[in-house]
Amino acid sequence: MNYQLYRNTTLGHTLQESLDELIQMGQISPQLALKVLLQFDKAINQALAQRVKAKISFKGKLNTYRFCDNVWTFVLNQVEFREAPVQEIAKVDKVKIVACDGKSMQS
Repeated sequence: MNYQLYRNTTLGHTLQESLDELIQMGQISPQLALKVLLQFDKAINQALAQRVKAKISFKGKLNTYRFCDNVWTFVLNQVEFREAPVQEIAKVDKVKIVACDGKSMQS
């Protein structure tokens, strides 16, 4: 199973809009569009798991949290992000973090 979280990114939205346009113009079938989206889910999850090596730590005030369907969702306020080893700091008022079990998505 691959998570579909990244369909909500700019890249994911653009892909969906392009596929919808191709369907409306009769150039591809809805079934092919679904296959493309499933491949996008698989590829983006694999790329992030294998290629991203940066580590960031963060600290903030926990506003809310939820665990549902093996997915954690955290909303934090007054958050500081630090990137190692540079120790650059970024501060934001509010952030939402969605965390999924990466081990269960490997296929």
